[in-house]
Amino acid sequence: MVDSWRIRLAFAGLHPDRVRGLVDRFGSPRAVARAIERGKIETPDRAREAVSVDPKQRVAEMRKMGVSMLVRGVDGYPERLAVFPDAPEVLFVRGTLPIGSGVAVIGTRRCTSYGKRVARDYGQALAQAGVVVVSGLARGIDGAAHRGMVAAGGRGVAVLGSGIDVLYPREHAKLSGEIVDLGGAIVTEYPPGTPPEGWRFPPRNRIIAGLAEAVVVVEAAARGGALITAGKALEYGVPVLAVPGDVERDTSRGCNLLIRDGAHPVLDPEDLLEEVSLLIGY
Repeated sequence: MVDSWRIRLAFAGLHPDRVRGLVDRFGSPRAVARAIERGKIETPDRAREAVSVDPKQRVAEMRKMGVSMLVRGVDGYPERLAVFPDAPEVLFVRGTLPIGSGVAVIGTRRCTSYGKRVARDYGQALAQAGVVVVSGLARGIDGAAHRGMVAAGGRGVAVLGSGIDVLYPREHAKLSGEIVDLGGAIVTEYPPGTPPEGWRFPPRNRIIAGLAEAVVVVEAAARGGALITAGKALEYGVPVLAVPGDVERDTSRGCNLLIRDGAHPVLDPEDLLEEVSLLIGY
């Protein structure tokens, strides 16, 4: 039986770490939602209003939007992601989550033209091999990896740092539609209407890592979202691969540091496919 209070909390749109802390403190999602309703927990007004709405109404609203809600512990929720202790309690999904091995191809928004080309080639090669391509739909490396997957007619998953109906960046609206049309999915833990606020992106990186059986970092600075994803992947026991680059280039520093610390270097699409085959046996 689905715990409807988890759905209520999901619509509050709070930081995932805060939600987990509140549940630990109050003992259950129901107790947290009730405390929010009664003003015992300081939250934005919209969060207080959201937790008071009947989940059956939410299900009907999502159905009208063409959005599925997958609840942790219920059939349909990604099995790989569900095993991790900080996995989202509810996922909002447009499209269909593909069945099969997935590899995340990620990197910086401020990438070089070389990095974009490599990401596109990797996304295309993985898709042609039947591997699900996972990324974050962001500008730069993520978008290039998704475009490579689409060019190959493959399947992919894009994980948002905003509501399912608030695509960011907007210029990727067509790309997101192509991902869904090819049998893939757009996924987020944030309720519809949630804006792409900066603090929402780091938590979404754990979803990317949790959906993947390997993570490939194409270009990344020494700090940023790609390194957060790689760190979470290592915490989850997910292998991390990286593309080596110019030691004087900022966009290669993160990858070079990952390789220094044990990530396996991948040099071209063939090298990537060989490594992925050894890791996940696609």
